[in-house]
Amino acid sequence: MTEYHIPKRLMTLAYASSITLMAGYALWLYAMGDYRDLLIPTFMTLLLMSAVLMHIGQGLKSYLPRIILLCCTYSVVLSAFYYHPGASPIWLGLPITATFLLLPLWAALLVNIAIGPLWWLLPTVAAAPPAIIVGYAALTLLLALPRWEHARRRALLRATDPNDSDCNAYHIDTLKERLNSEFQRAAMLNQQLAVLVVHLPQLDMAAEQFGHRAQTALLGALCSEVNSRCRDHDVLGRADNATFWLVLPDTSESGALLVRERLQRALSERVLVETGQLEARIAACLPSRAESFERYLKRLETRGASLANV
Repeated sequence: MTEYHIPKRLMTLAYASSITLMAGYALWLYAMGDYRDLLIPTFMTLLLMSAVLMHIGQGLKSYLPRIILLCCTYSVVLSAFYYHPGASPIWLGLPITATFLLLPLWAALLVNIAIGPLWWLLPTVAAAPPAIIVGYAALTLLLALPRWEHARRRALLRATDPNDSDCNAYHIDTLKERLNSEFQRAAMLNQQLAVLVVHLPQLDMAAEQFGHRAQTALLGALCSEVNSRCRDHDVLGRADNATFWLVLPDTSESGALLVRERLQRALSERVLVETGQLEARIAACLPSRAESFERYLKRLETRGASLANV
């Protein structure tokens, strides 16, 4: 959940806007005759120009200009607090927001947690009421929650993305490894385990007739319904081109059938523009008490093949 990609055009616009704002701030300081504060914004403007050139250039790491932009933001806010003790602590929200926009989630959290106490070494922030501390923590959490939810949904969507090579490795290897661990845990702790075999017969047709966008819409519909109707520790993975396994730890046969009915009903109510009403074939498959994992795996594959041939 640490990967975070921003479209290049949007980042180019962000760099251009930052240069404009920084240069405007420097010109405003010059017009006001505040020459003492002029050095940092002027230097930051030059740094941002180099960042946008690095961003446009080929073969450079994309995170380098982002780090420059983030450092410029922190430097300007820090200098404003240092040279203007009467500045409002509300400007702390600017570097916090920039951190979450420019860095991966966990890196942004780490930076804000590490730098947070350092802000209170400044006289302006130290003299602020205690509510500022609460506001700082609340803003950090509020900015982290949407990113975390986006990353969680993105990870679930990647679990069914046919064009993601990492995802294909996940389906073949990690999904079976996770299923094996749940299988062994259920046998050791005398717990129950169920797997729903889900087949989307429209998936191949959608890719051939309507293109990747229709296929992505089908996958997104499956992911969103599973995400809203299953538990956090339930695992959805791709077993075949149009067949998926939904691993339900600690679930009895009756529980698996209830999940199947809810998921079947929800998917049948989804109507897509290209393919119309979504069609899904779902079967529950539970391991028997004396069955080996290899035998159970073979039975899951056979059940998926039978659903595909209906």
